[in-house]
Amino acid sequence: MRMTRRNVLAGGAALLSYSMLASSALSQEARLRMLWWGSQARADRTNKVNQLFQEQNPGVAINGEFLGWSDYWPRLATQVAGRNAPDIIQMDYRYIVEYARRGALAPLNDYLGSVLKVEDFDEVQIEGGSVDGKLYGISLGANSATMLVNTVAFQEAGIELPTPSTTWDDMAKIGAEITKAGKRKGFFGLADGSGVEPLLENWLRQRGKALFTADGKIAYDANDAAEWFAMWAAMREAKACVPPDIQALDQFNPETSPLSLGKSATSYAHSNQLVAYQGINKDKLTLRNHPLIGKDAKGGHYRKPSMFFSVSAQTKDPELGAKYVNFFVTNPKAAEVLGVERGVPESKAVREGLAPTLDELGRAALDYVSGLGPLAGALPPPPPSGAGEAELALRTVAEQVGFGQLDVKQGGETLVNEVTQILSRG
Repeated sequence: MRMTRRNVLAGGAALLSYSMLASSALSQEARLRMLWWGSQARADRTNKVNQLFQEQNPGVAINGEFLGWSDYWPRLATQVAGRNAPDIIQMDYRYIVEYARRGALAPLNDYLGSVLKVEDFDEVQIEGGSVDGKLYGISLGANSATMLVNTVAFQEAGIELPTPSTTWDDMAKIGAEITKAGKRKGFFGLADGSGVEPLLENWLRQRGKALFTADGKIAYDANDAAEWFAMWAAMREAKACVPPDIQALDQFNPETSPLSLGKSATSYAHSNQLVAYQGINKDKLTLRNHPLIGKDAKGGHYRKPSMFFSVSAQTKDPELGAKYVNFFVTNPKAAEVLGVERGVPESKAVREGLAPTLDELGRAALDYVSGLGPLAGALPPPPPSGAGEAELALRTVAEQVGFGQLDVKQGGETLVNEVTQILSRG
């Protein structure tokens, strides 16, 4: 081949072009894949924060995917088992023990004080992400269980909103009155909460009991469960809550709740979900504490980590994962984007900086969590391995009782037997 100046220049240009392409490829080698559950509103906020992180960390690409709650856990379990786990995993309080003990999550202790700057977090919330003395999850915010109330539906029926002292007996009467008012076609006062685990837990805590013991066993008996199912059976009989065919449509996400489907004036969620629920409901919603079992009862609420970000044990770059999590929970610009949709920020500095910028929904969620007062008690121990299956068992048995396939006594016995077996597999 004859060498000419043109050949040399062309070859040099080709080498330069290849070098640039190689450099570009190398700059994109750092990738994080993340998976979370939630609504489209949560996805929009998360993607904006991801963009901010990428802008401040050139050469890092983040790929995100989200699903509804019911679809999320089967997908995550499949990916973890298939050695294809996402680098960043949104983790729930009831599953973190199980995933940590299975070796699916990377311990984060080595990054505390260096990559993870969470010194101004409440120590209780840090402990909430710890399993067997190791840190596996960073709380994305604090929240509490709540009753969502359609204020317009209550106003139409001429009924006052529930107060902190409203009892379950009161609520049953309120539900029946709203249904009887008939202001909306096929509309009922309450959603059926018999299969809602946080609601059952609140009711149990008011009775001095709990879902689980500290050593991972069931903490209530068949009589407790039967009383719970009987209370809801009475409300179905009185048409205070939606019938079972409507409740069966609920996939435990904002979009399929009886409240959002226009079938009930209330539903049950967590305080940070107000943003998502209001986004798909034209009527103004508000937050109320769960009813009391009696006028002198103590509340069954507690402030909990709404969810965590965990780093997968399968990730190639756990330090980069920790860096991303730190950005998500401590960066002021990220906080402005996120608001309180995932809960009230755990960082005191972030919380104080965010408060003046919150809209009406954000302030409502912040005020609810901070204003529970004596209705809120101590954070329970992390749920044991199998807690997720136990939650599904409650939903299944509650539905069977609702459709009359089991009576309330059988329902109580079935639930306790199934949960006991699930936890024994630990």
